[in-house]
Amino acid sequence: MVKTWQLRSSLWVPHTPDVVFPFFAEAKNLQALTPPWLSFEILTPQPFSLQQGTLIDYRITVRGFRMRWRTRIASFEPSRRFVDEQIRGPYSVWHHTHTFTAQDGGTLLTDTVVMRPKGGLLAGLVFSMFVRKDVERIFRYRLQRMAELFGSKAEFGVVAWESSNVSHRERQESTTANDLPTTRR
Repeated sequence: MVKTWQLRSSLWVPHTPDVVFPFFAEAKNLQALTPPWLSFEILTPQPFSLQQGTLIDYRITVRGFRMRWRTRIASFEPSRRFVDEQIRGPYSVWHHTHTFTAQDGGTLLTDTVVMRPKGGLLAGLVFSMFVRKDVERIFRYRLQRMAELFGSKAEFGVVAWESSNVSHRERQESTTANDLPTTRR
């Protein structure tokens, strides 16, 4: 069993999933949701479309260190959800599910991240000293930006850590054969 941590962020916005999903499905818009202090840059040549199997390369700066990050779109269900998983980057495990749930005439936007920082036996210490605060700050920024972009109020949103004891193997086994990469972009 590999210890992981889970962050969940949610915000209701007054637009239907069909209206908000295209914004999130456009990779270039990730820049608008990413804090400027990360110096986020998409390296994959654009334009490209998100679909199951799409690989996306980024560069970010974390605590003064420039690093490359590659994710794969493991699942893509228009207007419902998509999942990106880190292939290469600062984490041993990064599994980010974006969910769009129709609710009260709008959409509940939910981000669920299951993660484990690198560090082997020291991953828990790395998490508690650095990663927990940094990731929470990033998702609070993201929630604020989504509220601004979609006409909601950030104070109605939630960013919270939840207990997670999902092993890396269980997470991999939950990815079906249909979720395997089919294209390289």
